[in-house]
Amino acid sequence: MPSFDIVSQLNLAEVDNAVQQTAKEILQRYDFKGTDSIVQRTEKEITLESADEFKVKAALDVLQGKIVKRGVSLKCLKAGNIEPAAKGRARVRIELMEGIDGDRAREIVKKIKDTKMKVQAAIQEQQVRVSGKKRDDLQEVIALMRTIDFPLPLQFINFRE
Repeated sequence: MPSFDIVSQLNLAEVDNAVQQTAKEILQRYDFKGTDSIVQRTEKEITLESADEFKVKAALDVLQGKIVKRGVSLKCLKAGNIEPAAKGRARVRIELMEGIDGDRAREIVKKIKDTKMKVQAAIQEQQVRVSGKKRDDLQEVIALMRTIDFPLPLQFINFRE
């Protein structure tokens, strides 16, 4: 029986490249001279720190531009509020979103079932598996999912006959 998986994956190598490019650009830009701005990525978070709130917002704009150029969706980023840091500096933490949580998975399954197509959708950890008897039905589901604007970027993988 043909099937495919709906996932929300993040290419961490491209995110690392964007972070490195952002750090390099911040070092070279005139408006960031003497601010000791920091851009770093931990496991599931990017931290931007600079002299004041304005510089943090400018660094965030640079980071977002670099991430888009690397082909990573901005839907994967969840920026927190700008908070004060030590010595009068400002900081923002950006959470990296990966995987489909339970609520979003149920929403995807509901959208698929509402179409009344002859396919089954099952939630498997952080992905949704869709299977059906006809390949055409599965391709219709993929087309439908691409038209719906979800808060996460969706990829369709493991298409099997």
